[in-house]
Amino acid sequence: MFKGSATALVTPFKDGEVDYQDFKDLVDHQILNKTDALVVLGTTGETPTLTEDEKDQLVDCAIEVNQGRVPIIVGTGSNNTKAAIQATEKFSERAIDGVLVQTPYYNKTNKEGLYQHFKQIADHSKVPVILYNVPSRTGMTIPVSLVKRLADIKNIRGLKDATGDLAYGLQVIANTPDDFYLYSGEDHLTTSLMAVGAQGVISVASNVAPKYIHDMTQACLGNDFKTAGQMQVKLTSLVKALFNETNPIPVKKALSLLNLAGGGELRLPLTESSSGTDHLLEKALKELSLYDQNN
Repeated sequence: MFKGSATALVTPFKDGEVDYQDFKDLVDHQILNKTDALVVLGTTGETPTLTEDEKDQLVDCAIEVNQGRVPIIVGTGSNNTKAAIQATEKFSERAIDGVLVQTPYYNKTNKEGLYQHFKQIADHSKVPVILYNVPSRTGMTIPVSLVKRLADIKNIRGLKDATGDLAYGLQVIANTPDDFYLYSGEDHLTTSLMAVGAQGVISVASNVAPKYIHDMTQACLGNDFKTAGQMQVKLTSLVKALFNETNPIPVKKALSLLNLAGGGELRLPLTESSSGTDHLLEKALKELSLYDQNN
C-alpha cells in the first residue's frame, strides 16, 4: 500500500490508436515529478473503450518504464465478477503492487452479492485489493457496515472514496483497522480526509500537477496541515475546471495546453472540451504558474 499521491493515469491516443510511446513518456514524467504511485486502467484512462490487448500493453508499458520505482495499481473491476477475477488473476501475476476494484455497475447487486463479488476477487488476487466506492459512476455505494466486514478479509487493504461525502470517510476510518487505508477519490477533499486519517489520494489533478499534489499530501503526512490546507485552497480553481465536464475530457485538454504527454484525443463517446472549459483550465493553470512553466 502507498501513502501520498497516486495518479489515475490518462490513456493517450493518436489517430484512434493507443499511443504507447506517449504513455511511456507520461509514466516517466509522473515518476520524475515525485508521484507516489501510478494507477493504470482506471476510469480516467477511458478503460471502457480499451480492448483487452490494449489493456495488456498499457500495463506492460507502465511496468517497463517504472522499473520498480513506485507502486503500480491496476484497475481490474467489472460488473461481471468472473471477468474481474480473470483480469485480477492475470495482472496480479505481473510486477504490480495492487488492484483497484469498483462496485458493479448497471446490473448492480444487493449487499450480500457485493460482499461475495469483492471476496471472490480478493481470493484470486496475489496483490492487495483496494475497493473503489464511486456511486456517481456505478449507481450504488458500499455501506460502511459492509466495508467493515470486507476489511476483515486479509487481502482487502484499502478503499478509494469518491462519494464526495466527508462523513462517509470518517465512518470508514472509525470502523476499520489501522492497516486498512482510506484514499480520497475526490481532489477537492484530499486534505480534509487526510486530516482525519486518510493516507493519500488517487488523483486526476496529479496528471497535470504531480509534484504539487505530492507535496500537498506529504505536508498532510507530516502533520503540516496549515501548509496543506493553503495548497488545497490554491488548487480549487484547477479542480473545478478539471471536473467542469466528464472526466477525463478536461484533464486531457489541460495536458495539451501544457504540452505534456497524455493530452489530445479522446475515444467516443467522449468528445473535445468546450471553449468555456478551456478558458477555465487556462485560467487555473496560470494561477498555479503551471501554464507559464510549460509554454
